Amino acid sequence: MMFTEKDLQQLSERNISENQVIQQVAQLKRGTKYVQLLRPATLGDGIMPVDEELKNKMTAVFETDKEYYQFTKFVPASGAASRMFKDLFAFIESGTDTKFTDIFFAHIHSFAFFDDLDAAAKRIFGNDVDALLQQGRKVDVVKALLLDEGLAYGKLPKALLKFHRYEGFNRLAFEEHLVEAARYATDADNEAKLHFTVSPEHEEPFKAAVNALKDSYEEKYRVSYDISYSCQKPSTDTVAIDADGNLFREANGKILFRPGGHGALIENLNDLAQEIVFIKNIDNIVPETKAETTIIYKKVLAGLLLQLQQKTFEYLELLDSGFVIKEELEEITRFAKESLMIDIPDFVKEYNEFEKIDYLYNKLNRPMRVCGMVKNEGEPGGGPFWVKNDDDEVSLQIIESSQINHGDPSQEAIFRGSTHFNPVDLVCGCWNYKGEAFNLTDYVDANTGFVSNKSKDGRELKALELPGLWNGAMADWITIFVEVPIETFNPVKTVNDLLKPMHN
Repeated sequence: MMFTEKDLQQLSERNISENQVIQQVAQLKRGTKYVQLLRPATLGDGIMPVDEELKNKMTAVFETDKEYYQFTKFVPASGAASRMFKDLFAFIESGTDTKFTDIFFAHIHSFAFFDDLDAAAKRIFGNDVDALLQQGRKVDVVKALLLDEGLAYGKLPKALLKFHRYEGFNRLAFEEHLVEAARYATDADNEAKLHFTVSPEHEEPFKAAVNALKDSYEEKYRVSYDISYSCQKPSTDTVAIDADGNLFREANGKILFRPGGHGALIENLNDLAQEIVFIKNIDNIVPETKAETTIIYKKVLAGLLLQLQQKTFEYLELLDSGFVIKEELEEITRFAKESLMIDIPDFVKEYNEFEKIDYLYNKLNRPMRVCGMVKNEGEPGGGPFWVKNDDDEVSLQIIESSQINHGDPSQEAIFRGSTHFNPVDLVCGCWNYKGEAFNLTDYVDANTGFVSNKSKDGRELKALELPGLWNGAMADWITIFVEVPIETFNPVKTVNDLLKPMHN
């Protein structure tokens, strides 16, 4: 592949190597490399059920041990909320009512942003929302909500939208994360660390909103907040190819670079180098009055991680010493298989003592994540499966529909047989047994990125999305799946989701 001087300058500005581009083009030409599903992870076969006894025990472990750890709440909050309002943008174009808009207008007074919308309507059109609706001017109401001259909700990030209504006040989405952090992500000094990933254009308004409200939450919950931010790195952007398989170039001849998807955030997580990290999407929050179940199960997941990690570290220190008797090796092997869900092939039985020590050490000395899973109730998105990789290694993975060959009847049957869904509810152990931060980029399966067909300026292109943050970007982590209640999963994918009972 030949690069011009201008190409090389572009790559240098983004800290992207020529070899990265060459590999990405090869991946785009090859197309999506589908995963090999073996079977769905189910209760008792890859997913741990939680009864009352285990719930109480893990909560107690967390409450007892948390003072010895550093916690950070990591919230991917980069994207604009435009997809939340897709149906309303279509309504501005068509002016035609749909079932979606009927629900929106029928309950418009219930939204936490109604008072702001009412004020915007008066400012722009000289009438409040009710008057505009009586005049049949529904499109103007939506314009007041979405467009720049109004509330600009169509381009703001979800974090800065008013999600929940309380008696006498309303809360932005990020405020609910401040509340959650105060409930389960504080250290021995009662400090709560939060990290938000943001888009460059949203960073300053995001910081301003947080700074305006932070003190009041510190006073109310008697905590101090350490809040940091990062943007997706330009070095994680990906190239595209045109219909002829050549690098897609813009009209000015420059290489087109596109954001690599949320999998790029593994770099942001890696740069944090924090010990224990809670990961949860910006829109999966409920009002504080309905958050108790969520809080409890965050502690359950974290307690389980701390317990499993403590035992794993004990075994790693033993393996590192080199003085391990046969019975201890058998005990460690059982723990790896039964507690850490690590598949250990039969041929390992034939290894000599030193080979077993080396094998178990490498299997245990990895980042660890405990992931909540909810029963599948038809939501789109990823789920838990047992998967075999190119090296015939079997492991638990969170797999998206786009990673599966739906044209293969056997793979489709396994996919359809999934009983649980990934709500993005993770607690991650990112340090090793020596107290050093893992280099998380060492545990990414680059082959799990996928190719999609897009267009730009009327031209077709093939785009590459990096392995998802909780998919291929964590493919080589120790992974434990735990069933959590459906009440802990309350995403806001459309504006009308804010009308659901858990958000009111």
